[in-house]
Amino acid sequence: QVQLVESGGGSVAAGDSLRLSCTASGRLHLDYAMAWFRQTAGQGREFVAAIDWSGSDINYADSVQGRFTISRDNAKTTVYLHMNTLTPEDTAVYYCALKFNQYSFKSPEDYRYWGQGTQVTVSS
Repeated sequence: QVQLVESGGGSVAAGDSLRLSCTASGRLHLDYAMAWFRQTAGQGREFVAAIDWSGSDINYADSVQGRFTISRDNAKTTVYLHMNTLTPEDTAVYYCALKFNQYSFKSPEDYRYWGQGTQVTVSS
């Protein structure tokens, strides 16, 4: 069993920055990719960013490219999402996800383990 715990959400003004963290625990017995998704009311989970086990293969959604940075610290079993130049359109619940595979994926269906989500609210 694997548990994911996100932190770092909050309410900020447009143009501000936030850093989300997600720490994995439990039976982490294989290499694993991690990703961030976000969801607004009535919508499905939208891909934000993903990182493979080595940290060398990183993918971003077009909507966050150049503003968000995903990184990971395998020693701390933690993935981060640095979000800069936030806009009201970034308002959502942000979820981290984990898949036991060294390669990263963009579809939520590829990920088995999910955190509980952390709310990010950006006011104009």
